[in-house]
Amino acid sequence: MKILFNYHLKSSTFNFLKTKISNCPYIIEYIDIPQFRNNPISAVSLVDSLNILIINIFAAMATGGAIICAQYLGSNQKDKANQALKQLIFSVTLISILITIPCILFRRPLLTLIFGSVEKNVMDNSLNYLFITALSYPFIALYNAGAASFRTSQNSRLPMTIAFGSNILNILGNIFFIFTLSLGVAGAALSTLLSRIISALVILILLKQPKQDLYVDSYLSIRPEIETITKILKIGIPTGIENGMFQFGKLVIQSTVSTMGTTAIAAQAMVAMLESFACQASIGIGLGMMTVVGKCVGAKEYEQARHYTISLTRLAWIVCIVFCATIMLFIQQITSLAGMEAESAKLAIRLTRIVFTYKMIFWTPSFLPGYGLRAAGDVKFSMITSTLSMWICRVVVTIFLVHTFHMGPLAVWIGMGADWTIRSFIFLARFKSNKWLEHKVI
Repeated sequence: MKILFNYHLKSSTFNFLKTKISNCPYIIEYIDIPQFRNNPISAVSLVDSLNILIINIFAAMATGGAIICAQYLGSNQKDKANQALKQLIFSVTLISILITIPCILFRRPLLTLIFGSVEKNVMDNSLNYLFITALSYPFIALYNAGAASFRTSQNSRLPMTIAFGSNILNILGNIFFIFTLSLGVAGAALSTLLSRIISALVILILLKQPKQDLYVDSYLSIRPEIETITKILKIGIPTGIENGMFQFGKLVIQSTVSTMGTTAIAAQAMVAMLESFACQASIGIGLGMMTVVGKCVGAKEYEQARHYTISLTRLAWIVCIVFCATIMLFIQQITSLAGMEAESAKLAIRLTRIVFTYKMIFWTPSFLPGYGLRAAGDVKFSMITSTLSMWICRVVVTIFLVHTFHMGPLAVWIGMGADWTIRSFIFLARFKSNKWLEHKVI
């Protein structure tokens, strides 16, 4: 997720500054040469579509471990919860390394396969950006695992503080690498890499404190335990498939958008960034819901699990509406501050008003109940529902509208709106049936 701002720097031909909030990268861009203005945002937008796919796999693993730990804590089995944390760290480290190596070695054919033929300047920037950011995969995976464990221990403030510090470090790194060393896209990626390395090291050090509910006494003593890893994977794999297919579908859509030219790419990227930003607080509530509901299920307090799922979904709904309304109110100022070209800005404003009006109604019920279902172990239903609705509505509908009616980026959001609507009714029906509470995880 990114948001664009105009930052003027004299005698600069290709400068843009990138930072991230809670592991969600934000772009700050200024291009002096008008014909190249959309190239950096286009390149980073394309690569970050792939990066988000990879990072969501790590997030799914962290989710699986967090649910196991939460249910163990809820059933007063603290030793098993700490052992599950060790196995989570082992698993994400191994998997992240196995993913990083091919992404680096085969980055050119990978980008060509996903996005097809794009402008040379965009591809060159994309290759540089992917090479460096792929090196950060193991560190963002470890950070996600550590952050999930702290949230499970009811200490969400600590990972938020680390993320905030990482953002500041990232900004300072961008100033140095981009403005001082004139490294351009590579400088933005280097800053991201260094900030993720430091945030991972900090959270791993803090996990060694025995005062908290979940901690690691020694990283050197970690040995793989198949039984515990299997429990984590039973939740992590379906969640990973769900997240992975979700992002892979977005890549297919992004590939379609990439053929529409830089104006459409820039407008679509802006709306996608704002759309993602608008739901970040609600997603945070969902992550908190998983911890609370997981502990309730572990303690066999099923009515409490239902109660917190309902109340937290309502809260997330209110928050989503507030964020959407605020962005709609200031969308013209945002596009102006981003320094977007007039045509791209006009398209982005029109799309934002359409998308956010619908998002305020249907986004929350299409996502938030799913967090409660997964916390109880009902991951297969969530995986199947999300995957089918994603591919049928977002991918098939979008491609059909683009190639048949030539609707441009609007087709993407029509497909997404259909996905939100169908998911909302299915998840609400599943929640009401109480079948999601019949699963056994530990």
